[in-house]
Amino acid sequence: MKILLLGRNGQVGRALSPLLPQLGELVALGRNEADFDDPVALGALVRGEEPDLVVNAAAYTAVDAAEDDRAAAFRVNAEAIGAIGEAARSVAAFVVHYSTDFVFDGGGGAPYREADTTRPLSVYGESKRAGEVALQQSGAVHMILRTSWVYADRGKNFPLAILNLAKSRESLDVVSDEIGAATSALLIADATIAALRQVMSNRGLGGLYHLAAAGAASRFDLARFIVAEARSAGADLALHADAIRPIPARDYASKAKRPLNSRLDATRFQTTFGYFFPTWQEGIRQLIKTLKDEGRL
Repeated sequence: MKILLLGRNGQVGRALSPLLPQLGELVALGRNEADFDDPVALGALVRGEEPDLVVNAAAYTAVDAAEDDRAAAFRVNAEAIGAIGEAARSVAAFVVHYSTDFVFDGGGGAPYREADTTRPLSVYGESKRAGEVALQQSGAVHMILRTSWVYADRGKNFPLAILNLAKSRESLDVVSDEIGAATSALLIADATIAALRQVMSNRGLGGLYHLAAAGAASRFDLARFIVAEARSAGADLALHADAIRPIPARDYASKAKRPLNSRLDATRFQTTFGYFFPTWQEGIRQLIKTLKDEGRL
């Protein structure tokens, strides 16, 4: 089986790269080789590679910047995904694509299920939802995996930002009314492989799934947990967990409006594939261990 991975240098792409060769021959491309700003060329690239499986881990993820550059967000997150889907259909390839909790408005107190109504609050969320629809309408056999609060041991993400600030700040204000489950790229990649082992022999298992770590916490509680775990692991931080102060999202200046409730119900994925997600705390502990082991804590 030939596998085409797009977005190899992103958080999820880096986690997938060492795992996908378990399933077949891997061709992994980054931004320079696969231009999502040129959907026509991207579609031609997919057709030229003639893969059996396309895994798209690339996206426009600058949530606030998207408010000022709607065209770019939609070109990368929607038009390019439609082009991938149409090209994949033409070569009978299966497509895996990652989406986001930002397709929801964050209302209510329950975790979102796959069938719940989408109502994005931001340009980024709108563009990601448009990408889902474009892939669904392309005719390609596919699997869309919605994730939330993704992080890794490299790149731009919330846990690393908190740890960086904690080195020099003695106090910190963190939003306390945005709730979700921090989900590591390593978990996303491992779950993807587990699902693909079944999907590639039964494409009928494709469709839309939610994929997120178990449990939930506010960004405030998550930040306190990160700092406490890092200090316990020996990190030399100026910030103590009890010096982190809660603030409402309305007091945090940002161009894009973010969902307050980002919880995703992953029951369908777990029951379909027999894969059960660990808690978000386990993922953060693994992140801290990795940073410590590599001398980056």
